[in-house]
Amino acid sequence: MPPSHTPAVQEIPVADGGAGPYGVAAGPDGALWLTYAHNGRVARLTPDGDLTEFPLDSSECRPTVITPGPDGALWFTRSQDHRIGRVTVDGTTESFDVPTPDSGPFGITAGPDGALWFTEMNTDRIGRITVGGEVTEYALPDTGGFPSYITAGPDGALWFTLNQGNAIGRITVGGDVTVHPLPTPGAAPVGITSDGVALWFVEIAAGRIGRISVDGAIEEFPLPDPAAKPHAIAAAATGDCWFTEWGANRVGRITGSGGITEYDLPSPSSEPHGIALGPDGALWVALETGAVARLEP
Repeated sequence: MPPSHTPAVQEIPVADGGAGPYGVAAGPDGALWLTYAHNGRVARLTPDGDLTEFPLDSSECRPTVITPGPDGALWFTRSQDHRIGRVTVDGTTESFDVPTPDSGPFGITAGPDGALWFTEMNTDRIGRITVGGEVTEYALPDTGGFPSYITAGPDGALWFTLNQGNAIGRITVGGDVTVHPLPTPGAAPVGITSDGVALWFVEIAAGRIGRISVDGAIEEFPLPDPAAKPHAIAAAATGDCWFTEWGANRVGRITGSGGITEYDLPSPSSEPHGIALGPDGALWVALETGAVARLEP
């Protein structure tokens, strides 16, 4: 479906190519917060381009997904040293150990219960961490599922993707788990978000965007390019969702009825990963090659 207009796209350099900007989230301070996966830093970027970097206590901790917490700080996963990080808006950092060794925490989101919830890729668990750093872990029913991104759903539960389990999972705040297998074999879901009614997710291996209702009904929408490798997805205030196409150097938009439009990024092979709605109403995308892209819808 042709776009009604083409969004203005601006790229802002934020690091050298080796730093690996990966996750992006809007903070409570009106700025964007980034993780640099390859050099162990987080950064604060204002919408007008002012950048401040904050080094973590390990350059090899691999910070990945970042999210605003209920305490006014930003929380992020450290997938290589198996910790959960926290950074205040003034740049003070700390981290908390995950009890299960080599857990590989990746996705993280604020839950409806005043805590943060995260996935453990390597150990088939979902974790919960309070703002004071107390961690509880919940084992998933199957092994080898590789839980990836997680988001708070409109039903008061947490929803997550099982990348190798080819399914979408749901966990209540009490720890009860339900798993919904995907219709397409080997779809490898990654990013997931809520539009306030249902959950939307990307299928990186199948080149599709999926929608799952809170009662488990699933729809799938194929992208024009099945090799686009969609990675992350974010809901906009309009009810549309925006997603990154890591394999095609594009950002896409899907409407509530499944209409898809795609937009090329200016720099070739920029490796778009995380995406978030910014405080300015624009979409912000972390480009692993060392920049962020801003799209004005």
